[in-house]
Amino acid sequence: MGPRLVHYADVEGAYDDADRIARLAATVTSLSGPDTVVAGTGDNTAPGVLSLVTEGRQALDFFEAVRPDFDVFGNHDFDHGLDATRDIVERSPQTWLSANIERDGRRYLPDVTAPWALRELGGQTVGFVGVTTPSTGSGNPAAEPLTFTDPFAAVRDAAATLRDRGAELVVALSHLGREDDELARRCAVDVILGGHVHDRRVDRVDGTLIVRPGSGGKAVAVVDLGGDRPDATLRPTAEIEPTATVRTRIEARLAETGLDQTVAHVSDPIHRERMDTYGGESRIGNFVADAYRWATDADVGLQNGGGIRSDDAPLSGAVTVADLVSLVPFDERVVVAELTGRELRQLCAEGSGTTIAASDPEWWHAHLSGVELVWDRDTETVERLHVGGDPVDAEATYTVATSEYLLHTTHEFPVLTEGHRTAVDDVQYEVLAAYARTEGIDPTVSGRVVRR
Repeated sequence: MGPRLVHYADVEGAYDDADRIARLAATVTSLSGPDTVVAGTGDNTAPGVLSLVTEGRQALDFFEAVRPDFDVFGNHDFDHGLDATRDIVERSPQTWLSANIERDGRRYLPDVTAPWALRELGGQTVGFVGVTTPSTGSGNPAAEPLTFTDPFAAVRDAAATLRDRGAELVVALSHLGREDDELARRCAVDVILGGHVHDRRVDRVDGTLIVRPGSGGKAVAVVDLGGDRPDATLRPTAEIEPTATVRTRIEARLAETGLDQTVAHVSDPIHRERMDTYGGESRIGNFVADAYRWATDADVGLQNGGGIRSDDAPLSGAVTVADLVSLVPFDERVVVAELTGRELRQLCAEGSGTTIAASDPEWWHAHLSGVELVWDRDTETVERLHVGGDPVDAEATYTVATSEYLLHTTHEFPVLTEGHRTAVDDVQYEVLAAYARTEGIDPTVSGRVVRR
């Protein structure tokens, strides 16, 4: 077994499936060896059902089993507050690399993290640097005390330092998502181990190898450093025998959650794959948006596509509270915002993927309830917008029930701000559970959002 990197990322809700996280652990362990560096690239503690209950500490079961060398912070690794994040960092076996996060003008957790590191692998010196997306600060309220500096400058400076200290190869551990391409163009690194964006990737940009294993613990990336230049393959985790200790520990944690109560039964499976969350109107999106509007008596319900966690397994049969937590696994409340008709029209336009930097232009990000919307793809305009059966009046006032997250972030639906808030309801998944108990779960695609 030659020198190699074994890479996982965006494990997120895999902890809610004891077999899946145990298979991931077994795959990583089977690929490890004396000339191996095991590295994660963020969102490996949250979100998820167990993450909400343990504040991310369920990840320690996985970390102890695979003994990673490095990890970086993802935007969701701060979901449960900075005290919980520090506790996980202090108790986990790996070194957390953080070159572009500061607090009060100093590097974040300087006593227990490092900006970069060197390792000897197969007779060559390899340097590693870790960076986190600057959008974390505006998208995650729990991270607000932190400052996220320019990741490109951080990697450029670290790469220069690492090469001065003998690094023959430089590897960036990146939770930047689609900005990995820009990182490759602007910084002298040989390999980028990426995260944040959940699709799998093995590619080269300006000679730099970019690798992403995807989300949910379904695959790992293996980067071979033994040839003329680094190369990578993706290894699925589904067929390997699970690590027994990890499965047992996660099963025990799941049994303690108390979230196994059945709230409804679904006879026609409701799919929640990538195109159900980003492809336009869908049953799963309508269910969530309808629940928000039902709970608050708002005129409109809104759920952003990225807030619904996609999965190969549909909602089917007996649906539990845990199933609904896995759908929107965030400790955030549903809020009511008051908008003018003009602002509501702008909000609907901001559902287009063309308005979001880290999006595919063909995606649609707005799951809506209470509206009839016709979107013209050619002109990128709202052709028709009705609420409650009537055309929207630009000067009238409308209420919108949505996730509290959208009042904080400037990256999605920027027309929504904290100043629009008028009321606060329950946590998202509790709203879904209450709606399911009362109304059942049987959404349909009704033509409320038409893109043509």
